[in-house]
Amino acid sequence: MVQGRSFGRKLFLGINIVVLCLLVLSCLLPLWYTLCISLSGKAAVAGGRVSLWPVDFTLSSYEAIVKDMGFLRSAGISAGRVILGTGFSLTVILLMAYPLSKSVREFRYRNLFMWVLIFCYLFNGGLIPWYIAMKNYGMINTMQGLVLAGGVPVFNVILVMNFFRNIPKSLEEAAIVDGAGAWMILLRIVIPVSKPVIATVTLFTVVNYWNEFFQGLVLSTTEKMYPLQTYIQQMVVTLNMTNMTLEQYQKASQLSNQGLNAAKIFVALVPVLAIYPFLQKYFITGITLGAVKE
Repeated sequence: MVQGRSFGRKLFLGINIVVLCLLVLSCLLPLWYTLCISLSGKAAVAGGRVSLWPVDFTLSSYEAIVKDMGFLRSAGISAGRVILGTGFSLTVILLMAYPLSKSVREFRYRNLFMWVLIFCYLFNGGLIPWYIAMKNYGMINTMQGLVLAGGVPVFNVILVMNFFRNIPKSLEEAAIVDGAGAWMILLRIVIPVSKPVIATVTLFTVVNYWNEFFQGLVLSTTEKMYPLQTYIQQMVVTLNMTNMTLEQYQKASQLSNQGLNAAKIFVALVPVLAIYPFLQKYFITGITLGAVKE
């Protein structure tokens, strides 16, 4: 017999719903306000008249970004950086995490490599030695430099390694009995059951490559090699009225640095919003091995 919920239970659920709704609003309202700023006129933004709805609606900020050929070039560089960097980073992470997930009996120098990895995670040589090394290897103004500069995130390696260690040993033992080698076990067993952590690391990597602008600023001496985030960080509103028509001047007069900066934020959010729906189920369902348990 199913009993009705008590008043205390209903009150508890009601309070939970209210608290969750407030948390959602606290996350969405700043983004919505930023969007309203980017779609509002210059005078309305400067006068502080924008609240929860655009005032003097205009797309001038987005038009200024999209019509700039430098923007399109930088967007292409960032897209190539994300694709190449994500592929390279995931390959390195998987090839490092798999042997490190083994015991000392299976991999004699496992602890030594782990200490080296943790040391690199906690300490680094600093910006100047990093720049000198990148310069000596010819990585200035190259796509290789933008990709390799952050291609081995140690935190992601440790995250994937800990997941691999929780995979039931019986899976690998059964594969070995069937004659599978290390590469076959990694490709056919370990990676397929590790989709949740791979999806998580993929999202981290994509967001990092897309939003990172400082490395592009240091490793690129010309705007032609700026990734998107580095390029839009350099954008400011400038008016050259020498060759402007009346229509161009009217559009330019509606543009403000504050509205342009708000538009930059939404441009930066596009790849995250695009990729998250495809990876959402792995975050919701959690980490599942999908196999027998020991």
